[in-house]
Amino acid sequence: MADGHPLMCRGVRGATTVEANQREEILAATRQLLALLIRLNDIRKEDVACALFTTTVDLNAEFPALAARQLGWLDVPLMCSHEMNVPGALDRCIRVLIQWNTTKRQDEIAHVYLGRASTLRPDLSQLPPVDWEELERWIESQLEKYGRR
Repeated sequence: MADGHPLMCRGVRGATTVEANQREEILAATRQLLALLIRLNDIRKEDVACALFTTTVDLNAEFPALAARQLGWLDVPLMCSHEMNVPGALDRCIRVLIQWNTTKRQDEIAHVYLGRASTLRPDLSQLPPVDWEELERWIESQLEKYGRR
């Protein structure tokens, strides 16, 4: 227990979109999404139980889970799958569900929806101010540390 809150396994969701089915675009968008989720929720990789990534069926140039490995999640169980192919659904979308051990209450968790994915959950799409340049520097430092593979 910390601050009177018990340690619980919680889920945090996020989604983003890309413009094209290109390996580096998928990885860059997923790294940015993960970096925001990590920083807004104080997620430590050693507390992550697992992460499930899905893409719409029009994205297959790379596994988005590789972005998590590039950010140092080397021991975290990761899985990728395709999202259900519902007619008229948002295309070129990457989603993630991270389950991690935290003392945060459910209402304290910051879910992140970027790009066109903000239409999926407009109620959760308002981000606090983000220093995007600093975020990209942090991502680059992780790539240098853990490799680009």
